[in-house]
Amino acid sequence: MHLAVRLLLLLATPLALSQSQPHPGHSEGNFTDSSHQEMPGTGWGSPSLRIVSSNTDFALRLYHVMASESPGKNIFFSPLSISAALTMLSLGARAHTQTQILQGLGFNLTEMTDSDIHQGFQQLLHTLNLASGTLETHMGNALFLTRGLQLLPKFLNHTMAFYESQLFHTNFCDSVGAAQLINDHVKKETQGKIANLVTELSKDTMMVLVNYVYFKALWEKPFSPSKTSPEDFHVDASTTVQVPMMWQDDHYHWYLHDRYLPCSVLRMNYEGDVVAFFILPNPGKMRQMEEALTPEMLTRWNNLLQKRAFFYRKLELHFPKFSISGSYELDQILPRLGFAELFSEQANFSGITKTLNLKMSKSFHKAILDVDEVGTKAAAATGFSVVFKSAPKNPRVLRFSRPFLVVILSTSTQSILFMGKVVDPTKS
Repeated sequence: MHLAVRLLLLLATPLALSQSQPHPGHSEGNFTDSSHQEMPGTGWGSPSLRIVSSNTDFALRLYHVMASESPGKNIFFSPLSISAALTMLSLGARAHTQTQILQGLGFNLTEMTDSDIHQGFQQLLHTLNLASGTLETHMGNALFLTRGLQLLPKFLNHTMAFYESQLFHTNFCDSVGAAQLINDHVKKETQGKIANLVTELSKDTMMVLVNYVYFKALWEKPFSPSKTSPEDFHVDASTTVQVPMMWQDDHYHWYLHDRYLPCSVLRMNYEGDVVAFFILPNPGKMRQMEEALTPEMLTRWNNLLQKRAFFYRKLELHFPKFSISGSYELDQILPRLGFAELFSEQANFSGITKTLNLKMSKSFHKAILDVDEVGTKAAAATGFSVVFKSAPKNPRVLRFSRPFLVVILSTSTQSILFMGKVVDPTKS
């Protein structure tokens, strides 16, 4: 019998936009902004922060593989969802399979125990799922088991305790009904954003592992819908498409043109503990920028765009309104990142059940990103009046009319929630 562990890692990200100015004392570039209330247990040295560097490294390694396999195409995924699903799966793996999963995710098992890792994800998921005003971030897991499959109590208890997993008994012999059960659950948990995800399931499926993420946030500084108009977007040297381009010229933003790399970097804040970095390579320099994209580079940009008042400047910003998605068969990608045994006959999942010799057949990931002008909240403050006076009078112009990268970060957990590349915003 086979264990079909389908990691349906689902993300819906409608980025609603709302207007406000920074509050007095707001540090706009810090992953742990003082203007936001610190989540319980997320201070320095906490379990969730001990896994940040490994998660970041895995996210960028995964991006590089995706980019090399899909040149010239949109990319969008949630590395944190994939990491969380794999570490959850490792609870049922044994021997070399378990070691390979954790080492493939970048964890140094001589410095961290597997218990440390699971406690880190437990705290991270708890923090992300806390209510935070207008910011909606919800990550969860579900196990769909064939009726009669007896899970080991330790695996069942740990998936629920560390990963808040829900358990559903399923009749996979009724493949249509099983798919409907999964689709209904996913639709509910993603606020209706993801529907009819599963179209067919094999009747020999014994278990489906689902990891989902729902993310909805409001821009601190929205675009006015009345100013959106069609403009050219240059996909490559020979391809131009028309996109609805949003526009604003009356806001200050954190942005810089890198003096060492051929790119501009814009930091956009959401209401709540999330920020986005949009990285715009110079024309023809996307591959060079991708090769330079490292954890150290992200840290450098973040430090510059939070501590240097010079980079908080009035900006004429042109940004496309778009919707893109990414669908990936992880069983085709993960072996290139050190997970060679995971989908093989040698994989050991005896920590899940003793009654069957299980094998993982497939692994899927799907993510969706929507960006528009929507804004529902307004606020104002004068805390940055000194910065305004010191900024140049003439606004810079930053036009996202060619392919760019996006990285969305949770500041309270210092984790990359989503990342990708927008090559053609007209292709969803």
